[in-house]
Amino acid sequence: MIEIGPGPGGLTRALLDAGAARIVAVERDPRCVAALAELAAAYPGRLEIVEADARTIDEAALAPAPRRIVANLPYNVATPLLIKWLARIELFTCLTLMFQKEVANRLTALPRTGAYGRLSIMAQWRTRPHALFDLPPGAFVPAPKVTSTLVAFTPLAEPEAAADWEALETVVAAAFNQRRKMLRSALKRLGPDAGALLTVAGIAPERRAEELDVAEFCTLARAWRARIEATGS
Repeated sequence: MIEIGPGPGGLTRALLDAGAARIVAVERDPRCVAALAELAAAYPGRLEIVEADARTIDEAALAPAPRRIVANLPYNVATPLLIKWLARIELFTCLTLMFQKEVANRLTALPRTGAYGRLSIMAQWRTRPHALFDLPPGAFVPAPKVTSTLVAFTPLAEPEAAADWEALETVVAAAFNQRRKMLRSALKRLGPDAGALLTVAGIAPERRAEELDVAEFCTLARAWRARIEATGS
């Protein structure tokens, strides 16, 4: 198990008490590293501490497969870290992560809902995200001003549909950058003839980003990638 940002080790201790055979704890605050060292001494051979920034580490080098990630993520780095792990989801058997409830709602949102967007698609393309339960502000010290939600991500054996990560992320970002506009207008940043691209993908240009499901975005990403490879631009 890889725990990201364990702080002084409250969750770490609970995981060890629950029977975790081995935890690699990634923490960048030297003060917390010292506290974790005391915890490691109390559980010999079961807790390894890595002083590093989780945004730059190579998780594959930290521990052999199977790997699980668990984290109560700082809200300011939660999304970049999740995107990093989703892009390499084949490394993990599961992710169990705490988010601000608003973010958790976006991760599990369905098409034609207000919360549906880039995070929904990138998460649901390679995993099945499932909100487990909410935690009120009073569960934390210091208490945040928002409710938190624990989300479990189960990697899919195969992606929801075939697509290239970079292409899918580019197309989704363009579509939701102007989510209120029709796709023929929203996708102009991908090239001058967005309408033709949509026609190739079999998607009506009058539709809006929030109406497309994951498979349709993958079709659009494949069409855009094919055009780039054919034209070189």
